[in-house]
Order: sequence, then structure tokens, then C-alpha cells
Amino acid sequence: MSNPADDQAQRTLAPGPRHVAIIMDGNGRWAAERGLPRSEGHRRGVDAVKRAVRAAIALRIPVLTIFSFSSENWRRPLSEINYLMGLMKFFIRNDLDDLDEKGVRIRVIGGTDKVDPELLELIEVAKARTASNTTLELVIAFNYGARDEIAKAARALALKVQTGEIAASDVTADRLAGELDTAGIPDPDLLIRTSGEVRLSNFLLWQCAYTEFVFLDVYWPDFAQKHLEQAIEIFRRRTRRFGGVGSMAPA
Repeated sequence: MSNPADDQAQRTLAPGPRHVAIIMDGNGRWAAERGLPRSEGHRRGVDAVKRAVRAAIALRIPVLTIFSFSSENWRRPLSEINYLMGLMKFFIRNDLDDLDEKGVRIRVIGGTDKVDPELLELIEVAKARTASNTTLELVIAFNYGARDEIAKAARALALKVQTGEIAASDVTADRLAGELDTAGIPDPDLLIRTSGEVRLSNFLLWQCAYTEFVFLDVYWPDFAQKHLEQAIEIFRRRTRRFGGVGSMAPA
């Protein structure tokens, strides 16, 4: 016989997340613990991205955002930066056909400064080719920093005020959100960070105001569908209040 308490717990579980964001951390430490170069950790990290995309599709998650390259990552050694840029090019060239066939729509957020023009062209090709796909929206945060994103949005609104397009009193949270790179994308319901680190690292600071955080003690190259399922299970057992007194969806 079923346990009434278990049945009640199942009935009160929250629905699954519509938007999952992931800070993919631990490539370097994964490699170091195995006596391998950091580049091998990054290469294996790309394999984990592919697994995460397949898992998101299997679990029917509409939006998956991955933090692939921070605007602060330019401080890393040039050889590592060049390798990471090469991996991004390889990922697009090698996997675009498969992503398109699976119905994945690619969207890239972040700045374009310092980025190789060849890579920028590949990104535009990937975005255009997958624009009508609806199975999964894969948002790649590349050359991205949340503080820069918010400052850029604030400058855009300031210019509109200066030119008289809007009044200063028209500057609201919703208007600012509409100027962010993520305009039109629902805020993340769940943010996962791998490697055991417990911080946001300048990722989606505005968008994560009411996001549930799950920190997993697994390096990104080892990430698999079971880890995504584990994080979702934790998410579904939480009560989201959005400033209220009970679980509810944001207005």
C-alpha cells in the first residue's frame, strides 16, 4: 500500500523549472586532479554541454542557459583564451547540424568586443539557422558579465530619457529588463553551479532575483542527466513565495 504522507508530498511538489541556468565550473580542477592540462578539462566540458542539452530536451525544459565565457575570463593566459575560442568555433561547426535537427534554438548573450570576427560570424549563422526551432532555447552566455549588462541597459534608458523618447518617471524595473540581453526570455527558475563553489560570479544578477540556487559538488566535465534530475528534484521540493506567503508563479 502507498504511504499517505508520500502521496501528499508528491501532490504538493512544485512543477519543474521552465528555465534552468548553469554556471559550468570545475574544468580546470577536474583536469588538475587527473594530472591533465587545463585544455583537456575544457574539452571534456564541451562533452558535458552536449549531455546537458540532451538532458534538457529529455526533461522537457524549455530554456537552458549556460555560462560559457565570462567577460572577466579575458584575464586568463592568452593560450587558454585562444583554446576556449577555438572550442566555441568547434562546437558550432561540429554540432550545429545535430542541434538544428533536435529543434534547438541558439541564442547568444554578451558583448562582442575582443571576440574573433570569424567566431562572431559563426554565431550569427547558428542563430539565424535555428531561429524558428522550438524544442529548446539554448542561451549561451559568451563574453558575458551581468554588471556590464545592467550598466548597458541603464545607458540605453538614459539615452531615451535624454532624447525625450520616454520620461524619467517611465524608467521602471520592467523597462530596464526589456533592455537586457535576456529580453523576452523568462527569468531562470533554477540556477545550478557545479564544483561545490557557492557564488554567482557576475552571472544573471538581475534575472536571478527570485531564482532557486542548487550547488552541486561535481566538476562540470562529470555532469550528466542524473545531476540535472537531482537539482530539479531539490527545486521541486522548495516553496517559492516571490515575496508572498505561499508558492506561486511570478506575475
